[in-house]
Amino acid sequence: MQQRILVVEDDPAILNLLVSTFRNEGYLADPYSNGSDAIAAIRQKDYDLVVTDIVMEGVDGLQVLAEVQSARPQTPVILLTGYGSVESAVQAMKGGAYDYVTKPFKLDELLLTVQRALKYRAVLMENLWLQWGTRLPFLVAESPAMRQICEAIQRAAPTDSTVLITGESGTGKEVVARAIHALSPRRNRVFVPINCGAMPETLLESEMFGHVKGAFTGATADKIGLFESAHGGTILLDEINAMPLNLQVKLLRVLQDKCIRKVGSTETYPVDVRVLVASNQPLEPLIEQGRFREDLYYRIHVIPIHLPPLRERREDIMPLVAHFLRRERPVGAPLPKLDPQAQRILEAYHWPGNVRELENAIRHALTFMQGDTITPDVLPARIVQAAAGGQVPSTQARSNEPSTGEEFRGRSLKAFLRQKEREYVKMVVEKMGGDKMRAAAALRISLTTLYRKLAEDDA
Repeated sequence: MQQRILVVEDDPAILNLLVSTFRNEGYLADPYSNGSDAIAAIRQKDYDLVVTDIVMEGVDGLQVLAEVQSARPQTPVILLTGYGSVESAVQAMKGGAYDYVTKPFKLDELLLTVQRALKYRAVLMENLWLQWGTRLPFLVAESPAMRQICEAIQRAAPTDSTVLITGESGTGKEVVARAIHALSPRRNRVFVPINCGAMPETLLESEMFGHVKGAFTGATADKIGLFESAHGGTILLDEINAMPLNLQVKLLRVLQDKCIRKVGSTETYPVDVRVLVASNQPLEPLIEQGRFREDLYYRIHVIPIHLPPLRERREDIMPLVAHFLRRERPVGAPLPKLDPQAQRILEAYHWPGNVRELENAIRHALTFMQGDTITPDVLPARIVQAAAGGQVPSTQARSNEPSTGEEFRGRSLKAFLRQKEREYVKMVVEKMGGDKMRAAAALRISLTTLYRKLAEDDA
């Protein structure tokens, strides 16, 4: 990925020289002739390096430096200065500038300084990423697809751009959103997730934007909305595909004007919020169906990140299992072992519920595990059955001796699954102390079905 440099210089000749030199070296270079425009760009885009003159009319280089340190603290700044302002440059370095170069400068010396600054930025971001990985909820990235997503997160996080995170339910969209927030300059402020599909339209609008007293029946006092409470931080609009059209119009206005209007009020309130959105459905078909506004789509589709389903990144399955085992066990407790057959079942299953289903499966196994090993009989029955239907290789089939097939004679797959199901049902009833109602709830079947299966077992 090409590195991007922001160049700020009010002398057109020097600006053109710097930009052409950087581009010839393979960098992306954005030229600005004044500090105010440069600051606006810094607030919208992530740069690997800023090279700015100190002495400029209006907003000078020291103000640009201050903005970078506030909004993009991981971005190094190189100052260009004449002999008369070297003292200011030295003071600026004490305040956080990476280095300064005096005019007139030699291009080869400037390029060496640029290369050192970019290496410094790369090390800084790598260390920050490693620190993040030890502090926040998991983001397993063994597969090439997830590693690309990690790179996209690192690039998107320092900016204030809207990120559209898409993927099936359970793929970890909120985890990605939290990672973006944790690596952003807003990391020390609040992160507020909103599930747009979990509440009716009238309640959702009030939750998002707040309301004033008397706005509707039951509004006995003013209420602060989540956008207002997230001021200075990040807000995640999850399942935005379920947001009603009426609210989509109001959200579009908020994104454009950076102001909210409370329900029942005519006043607007400015908010400084980084907006992330997530959808478990592709939005393009919804636009064609008239269920999602096209103008809102282009407003939120600034940086897209798509999470592939777990079945398409099977390299992550076992690392995720290891992560869940570590997280669910007490600190210092030995981790359970995984029976080879249980591992093959987990690797062969298609995981329609994605990472969330895998997490629940591990919790289920730990709940019913006896001893220190996770075996197939403590995995959820549906996973064992589905994996068996997908021809998960058995332990015997993997032995060195070829099978004659005699041991399978008279044992159909259907009979095998019925036997395993009966064993599992009996075990759950025993674990529930004989309470069949609790057992039925745990198995997610009706009490009538449970009695029928127990009767079949006794027959």
